[in-house]
Amino acid sequence: MSDAPEPVRRPGSRASNRRSFRQRHPVIVWAVVLVVLLPVVGGASYAWNLKRKLDDLETVKLNPSKEKPDPDEGRALNILLLGSDKGEAGEGQPKNTTIAEDAASGDWPVGKYRSDTLMIVHIPANRKKVYLVSVPRDSLVPIYDEKGESIGSDKINAAFAAGGPVASINTIEKLTGLKMDHLAIIDWEGFRDLSTAVGGVEVTIPRSFYDPQQKIQWDAGTQTLEGNKALQYVRTRYGLIGGDFDRIKRQQNFMRSLMGKMLDSGVTTSPRRLSSTVGALTKNLTVDEGWSGTAMAKLALSLRGIGTEDVTFMTAPVQGTANDPTHGSIVVLQEDKMGELFTALGKSRMGAYLKKYPDEVLPDAEDVS
Repeated sequence: MSDAPEPVRRPGSRASNRRSFRQRHPVIVWAVVLVVLLPVVGGASYAWNLKRKLDDLETVKLNPSKEKPDPDEGRALNILLLGSDKGEAGEGQPKNTTIAEDAASGDWPVGKYRSDTLMIVHIPANRKKVYLVSVPRDSLVPIYDEKGESIGSDKINAAFAAGGPVASINTIEKLTGLKMDHLAIIDWEGFRDLSTAVGGVEVTIPRSFYDPQQKIQWDAGTQTLEGNKALQYVRTRYGLIGGDFDRIKRQQNFMRSLMGKMLDSGVTTSPRRLSSTVGALTKNLTVDEGWSGTAMAKLALSLRGIGTEDVTFMTAPVQGTANDPTHGSIVVLQEDKMGELFTALGKSRMGAYLKKYPDEVLPDAEDVS
């Protein structure tokens, strides 16, 4: 691969208006906000148990200067979602500790955790839309530590590995110019457990291919995935034409389908399945300490009118890929377009941005590799 940026394949066409019954179910922001809507859909009898579980979530402390906005006040919100593994402790690092415990220790174990999935959720003040923007893990960007000080450029996932949740927040805020109001970290096993709890998540594989890394043959057609198979689906990048870019689309596609399934009547009217779904999420979730169960519930209530067609999935604008002598294969973000996107988010002008760039949204389910 040459040092010059290479063009990256873009989505072929704008997502159409075709939506299945399941996709048209009311949905909100992925896991965290979505699950607090379940009492609204499934009945008030579940609310107390749900709030208790949300209040028991593990939390991490962000910078003391961070505000703790009340979602009821109608302000726009930005939420940083990170997908992480459970961590592999190196020599001299604490074992059997959680992200929350390591973050609270004051001595973050460098390299113990990886966060290969990073998404920014923007909720406008009027609560009529939700925008989710994925940032490729190999994006070469300036990295900032827990104190907000620059430590040089690296792949964006290095921020979490080197400095933990606060470093990730600082890096994203510097990159986008947007203040992150909240943080949610979900363990990779959450995909597996949630898919099992809801009885499987439906996806469509448009073409058959083999993933040599996971040694899996993916056959074309519609499939219902749960457990380890669901986890393998969202982790796949080898064998996909677009590599990690197609993996991002798979993750977003899985989330879109999972949202519909979590609010399907088969889940919300079944006490056993609903309890399993809530349990699967909360045991794999860490949020910032300023985000209480009550605050999440209020946000969910403010989003009750949102439908699938109101949730836009996107990937940060990419110029291409390149080989960097220090960091290896990297993603080069398109700076001018990045500025356009995040300015549009910050000023609630996404309608104009998407009119200008209609092909940047996630394709329909049957068109995702």
